[in-house]
Formats: sequence, structure tokens, C-alpha cells
Amino acid sequence: MQRLQKQLTSQNLLIIDEPSFVPLSKSGAELLFEVISRRYEHGSIITSNLPFDEWTETFGSERLTGALLDRLTHHVHILEMNGESYRLKHSRKNRQQPKTHQDQNNVGPWANIRFGTR
Repeated sequence: MQRLQKQLTSQNLLIIDEPSFVPLSKSGAELLFEVISRRYEHGSIITSNLPFDEWTETFGSERLTGALLDRLTHHVHILEMNGESYRLKHSRKNRQQPKTHQDQNNVGPWANIRFGTR
């Protein structure tokens, strides 16, 4: 675990996508806090769809969440984006397009999911 923490703190840029998406265990929240604390002011991008006041549900402790947000919001630019999700928009667009012969042969829950760029 210490090796992973060292790798995460030594990177030029760390991107954490949706840390508030799934509630963390107490030890998981503490480990993430440790990584973010060590990276304080060293190039991190963190994305979330939840407002900060809902992060306590993920991290389990108001005190830990407050300390985490204190570090994350000091000397940063917060970009708040409102509107339709890019992924949802393209998912709807893809569902409206007529299916090709290849698409009709696909079966299973992953049949309509495409990876990569068009």
C-alpha cells in the first residue's frame, strides 16, 4: 500500500474521477485523504457530480470531509458545469440512429455499448 501511495504522490498530475460516487469504507476514506494531503498543491484534477455538502455521505465523517475539502479547495479553480451530461447526450443520439446489420447480430447487455472514438 505504501508503494501505491508513493507512486500516486510522485506523479506530475493525478486525476480522480468521481471520488464521491460510491461511499468509502473508513480505511478507504482515510487512504484517499492521505494521498490528497500528500499531493496538496501538486497538480490534481478531481471531478464530481455531487456538491461538496453531500461528500460527507461518501467519506463518512464531517471532520475528514471538511479537512479534505479544505485541502482540495485551497488555491484551486472550481469549474461548475451545469447542463446535460455529455455521455447521456451521445447515448440518446446513438439510440436514435438506425441499427446496422452488424448491430442486429450483437446480443447481450453490452451490445449497444461502443468503446473508442468515432
